[in-house]
Amino acid sequence: MTLRAIWAIYRYEMTRFFRTLLQSFVSPVISTSLYFVVFGTAIGSRIQQVEGVSYGAFIVPGLIMLSVIMQSISNASFGIYFPKFIGTVYELLSAPVSFLEIVAGYVGAAATKALFIGVVILGTASLFVDLTIAHPFAMVAFLVLTCISFSLLGFIIGLWAGNFEQLQLVPLLIVTPLVFLGGSFYSISMLPEIWQKITLFNPVVYLISGFRWAFFDMADVPVGISLVAIAGFTALCLAIVWWIFRTGWRLRD
Repeated sequence: MTLRAIWAIYRYEMTRFFRTLLQSFVSPVISTSLYFVVFGTAIGSRIQQVEGVSYGAFIVPGLIMLSVIMQSISNASFGIYFPKFIGTVYELLSAPVSFLEIVAGYVGAAATKALFIGVVILGTASLFVDLTIAHPFAMVAFLVLTCISFSLLGFIIGLWAGNFEQLQLVPLLIVTPLVFLGGSFYSISMLPEIWQKITLFNPVVYLISGFRWAFFDMADVPVGISLVAIAGFTALCLAIVWWIFRTGWRLRD
C-alpha cells in the first residue's frame, strides 16, 4: 500500500469539499438550530428530563449521529459515483493502485468531511444547552468509527447506483427511518415492552446508545454490544467492497 496514491485521492476529494466550505458548514448549523427550536421547545416543554438528563441535552448525541450518518453516506456515494458517471474510474482501475488504496482515499475523505460536520454540530449544540462529556475518548472513538463505517456503506451505494436518483434511494427509504426509529430523540425505554424488543433489531440503536453513553454515562444497550455491532458492520462493509473489486460488479459494466 502506497501512501502517495491514498493522499492523491484524499486531497482531490477534500479540495472539492473546501470549494463549498461555506454551505457545508452553514447548512448543518441551520439544521441543528431548527431541530433545537422544534424538538427542544415543542417536545422539551412536555418532557423536562430523560433519565436525569435535560431533554435538550439528551437529543444532542442522536442529532449528531443523524447528521454524521447521512453526511458520511452522501459524501462517499457521490465521491465514487461521479468518476463512474464521467468515466474516469477506468483510469483509476487501470492504474497501479490497489483496491485498499482506492477505498482508503475515498472513504477517508468522506469520513473526514462527516467528522467536520459532527464537530460543527457539537459546537452549535453547546450554544443551546450545557453539555458535559463523561467519556471524551469513547465519544471520539464512536464518532470516528461511525464516520468510517457509514462512509463504507456510502461507497458501496455509489458503486451500486446506476443513476443519481438511486444515490438517494437507500439513505431516504432505509437509513433515515432507521435513524429516526433508533432512539435519536428518545430513549427506547420509553417505548412499550414489545416495541423495545422489536427496536433491538435496528442496528442504528447500538450506535446511538453507545454514543449517548459517552456523553451521559447512560445507554439503552450495553456498551460492549454497541462496539461489537459497529465493528461487525464495518467488517461486513469491507467484505462487500472487497467482493465488488474482486468481481468487478458495477465497475466494468
